[in-house]
Amino acid sequence: MITLEENPARQDIETLNRAIIEFNRDRTGEDNFKPLILFLRDEQKAIVGGIIASTSWNWLYIDVLWVREDLRKYGYGHSLLTAAEQEAIRRGCDRVFLYTFSFQSPSFYLKHGYEVFGELPGKPGKHSCLFMTKQLQVTSIIGK
Repeated sequence: MITLEENPARQDIETLNRAIIEFNRDRTGEDNFKPLILFLRDEQKAIVGGIIASTSWNWLYIDVLWVREDLRKYGYGHSLLTAAEQEAIRRGCDRVFLYTFSFQSPSFYLKHGYEVFGELPGKPGKHSCLFMTKQLQVTSIIGK
């Protein structure tokens, strides 16, 4: 029986997640999944930017990179992205994956060496969803 549940129990969602994680590990080995969260805080300790990411299978996956609008163009995004990449290298990662939308300044990532490898036009509306990747320069922090 297939059911649509708009408010499923957290336990039921965790059951599905655990099942696919076990399936994947049986075929690929340990994924070494680890969250990588960075915050940019102001003098009052309020969050004004940050990255929500994770590392697994030697990849860094960036889910969210955000800097408050009035603080953009001051290098905070660059600093956050660089810090996440360096931590990923420290964890043994050599590649990065993310997706962004055409209205979210994909040029920022292009300037940082990311390449577009896929695009979903019309998501959302007249915009596009862009899939991006980057080869990390592992030698850049060795010995530091």
